[in-house]
Amino acid sequence: MREKEVEQKLVKAVKNCGGICPKFVSPGFDGMPDRIILLPDGKFAFAELKAPGEKPRPLQLARHRLLRKLGFKVYVIDGLQQIGGVIDEIRTT
Repeated sequence: MREKEVEQKLVKAVKNCGGICPKFVSPGFDGMPDRIILLPDGKFAFAELKAPGEKPRPLQLARHRLLRKLGFKVYVIDGLQQIGGVIDEIRTT
């Protein structure tokens, strides 16, 4: 399975929950997560998508730490089985 397939499934799952999952682009600030998950009632988080078994690069990990330090949720998703749990966690926090 490729990263793109995981990403497409995430976008579809978020849409099915009444949210949107736009691609997150940050020119001049490399290493930011791939997507932002926006759910009803103002619930949101960042998502880094990877092919199964792949890990974020060091710069990506640094950006994740920065975002978490600022109080944002950041998820690394590398498998379809994680998507439901991530969405549920965002909804309940």
